[in-house]
Formats: sequence, structure tokens, C-alpha cells
Amino acid sequence: METHPRGEANFSAQEYSDRAVQQGKHLDILTYPSLDAAVQDEIASKYMALHQRIYDEGLYNCPYPHYCKEIIRYLCLFSLFLVFLSYHWYITCAVFLGLFWHQIMFTAHDAGHRAITQNFTVDTLIGMFIADLCCGLSIGWWKSSHNVHHLVTNQPEHDPDIQNLPLFATCPSLFKSLRSSYYGGFIFVWDAVSKLVVPYQRYTYYPVMSIARFNLYLLSWIHVLSSRSSGLGSSKAWWIRPAEVAFMACYWFIFGYLLLLRTLPNWPTRVAVVLVSHMITMPLHVQITLSHWGMSTSDLGEVESFPQRQLRATMDVDCPAWLDWVHGGLQFQAVHHLFPRLPRRNLRRVQGLVKDFCKETGIPYSILGFVDGNKKVLSRLDDVADQAKILISCQRYMADTGESGLH
Repeated sequence: METHPRGEANFSAQEYSDRAVQQGKHLDILTYPSLDAAVQDEIASKYMALHQRIYDEGLYNCPYPHYCKEIIRYLCLFSLFLVFLSYHWYITCAVFLGLFWHQIMFTAHDAGHRAITQNFTVDTLIGMFIADLCCGLSIGWWKSSHNVHHLVTNQPEHDPDIQNLPLFATCPSLFKSLRSSYYGGFIFVWDAVSKLVVPYQRYTYYPVMSIARFNLYLLSWIHVLSSRSSGLGSSKAWWIRPAEVAFMACYWFIFGYLLLLRTLPNWPTRVAVVLVSHMITMPLHVQITLSHWGMSTSDLGEVESFPQRQLRATMDVDCPAWLDWVHGGLQFQAVHHLFPRLPRRNLRRVQGLVKDFCKETGIPYSILGFVDGNKKVLSRLDDVADQAKILISCQRYMADTGESGLH
């Protein structure tokens, strides 16, 4: 698309966005298997057969010895935090505290998907102990948003994980001001702040990811203090909300009062420890966005099968097996989205089966290394930023001349 001093038609943000969205849909239709009902039914049937094979092989059973190694690693990181704290090596202790938070949240993710014991109460308690008490984050908030993310992955109107205006726009749908079904009809407005920030989102991506944890604190408290957290829709889960409030309050008493105010000597040290410990968790936030922000955001309709939609919107990250502990299973997002309750330890085994499934059905399987995955995300942010710049330029031209700069 080019800009010209004069044009033949006026394009509003709505029209410009719709035009870009249709281009994305057309590309997906050319790239992925036909949306013919018979084709999609066959894909769904083969997916169910794969699910049955995974079940028959016992891959849904959690390998508990795996968590013994996990717990040892968590305890080592937390112990190193305490050791360096006792020697007044405050920045070093902050590094190990951040690493502890980064690693232990992988198990909270497992618990949130009931992939540990498959028991709602037990896994919820595990998740609350890790997320709420150890990390100050609401597992209830995470489950509320994450379950929606799994159902409507990368759909701009529904998936809260890609509703990030005014900081980021990962698709042109956001240019027309988007009404979020997840946030109760809240409108993410394409306003002056969005027009100022989005064109430079490639450069703000990593800085924002480095402080993203602070936003999670805010979202967690908003959730537990709202009606959305009242029992999570079940009378049997009435205890979750007060338990989360109590656990998160304990976290802030331990971290905010006992550590920051009572143990650290002065405010410069306190600020440094907070910033370093939270910035160390940045790879976790990058990892979360890596598998989706560079992928399709098109809605091809209800005729598209569940497995095709998930594989179209999700990418795996390639890494050697010995590095799996660093990524915490999040590198197998395509596999995870197909089988959300599959224990993390078994994801690599199932990845091979998913690759065979993709070859058999003709669905492209997306997998890149960590560096190339980051490049893909940055490229998407750059592309959308360029589209935003064109729209902004044309709107300014229209305001000045009454004509369009699009041709």
C-alpha cells in the first residue's frame, strides 16, 4: 500500500482496518487446508484419534519424579537468594529472587491447567501457594484470562493476551477501536496515545516486557476484588477468593514489609532490588508472547476445526532437550494448545506426534529457534507499526485536504 498526495477514495480507520484484515484472511485461506466442511471434519477426526493415542499411551499421567528435580532447583535458587541477602550482596540476591520467581511459575502454569494431580482442589491449592503466596500473582486471574486465551487464541475481539492498546497492536483490527468481550465490552480505543506509541512498538517491546510483572500485580488485585473472582462460577469454589486475598496479602507482608522495609538498608537499595528482581523475569514474559504475537489473528469462521485454528495461531520454539528447564514447557505452545492438560514433561514426546499429524493433514507446523522467534515477533510489530504510520499519515492528509492519501 502506497501513500500519494491525492487519492480516489476516503478510508476511515474502520475501512482501513477491515481492508487489512481481509488481506490477512486471504493469505491464511491460501496457506492452510480448505475450509470445506468435509476437510475440516477429517482433520477433527484425526485430531481425536491422536488424542486417544496419547491417552492410551498414558501420556496424560503426570510423572511425579520430574517435580522432585523441579523442587530441588526452586529450593536452590531461593537458598542462594537468602545466602546473598545475609551477606548484604543485595543486587546478587535480587537476581536469584527473580530467577526463583521465573522458574517456579512454570509449575503454577501446570497447576492452572490441572496437569499435576488432575484434582481441581489440589491443583488450585498448589497454584495458589506458588502464584499468590510465592509470587504475589492471582492464579484465579490467570486461569480466568488464560482459559479464554485457549478457547479463542489470537482473536482480537476476544483474546485478552493480544488486547494491549495503547502500548502494542499486533494486528490492524485494533486500528478501529476494539470492543473486548473478555473485559465486559470495554473498548480499547485507537486514540492519540496509541497513535504516538504503536509506531515505535518494536523499540518499546523489550523495555515493556522487563517491567510487565508490575502490571500483573495490578491485574491480580483488580481480579480478586471484583465479582469475576467470586467462586469462578462454582458454589464449590467459594473459598478461592478469600484464600487468594490472604495469600497475596502474605506475599506483600513478606516481600514488601519484611524484605524491602525491614531488611534492606535504604531506599536506593530497595528500588534497585525491586527493579533487578522484576527485570530478571523478563524472559518469561517474552516467552509468553513469542508463540502468538507473530502468528495469524484472522477469524476464519466456525467451520474451521479446533486443531487447525490452534496451529494457525500458535508457534513452537525449537531448543535442545537439555534446555527444556529454561523454557519451562512454554516452548511447546502449539502442542500445549492442542492438549492443554498434558503434563509438561511429556510435551516433547507428543511434539513428534503433532508433527506427524500436521504432515498427514497438510496443516503447516510453525517452529523457530528462540532468536528467530524473537525476530518474527519484532517483524510483526514492525509491520503493524508501518500500517499504523500509513493510516495516521492518511488521516492527517484527509484532515488537511478533505481527500485521501490512499490510492
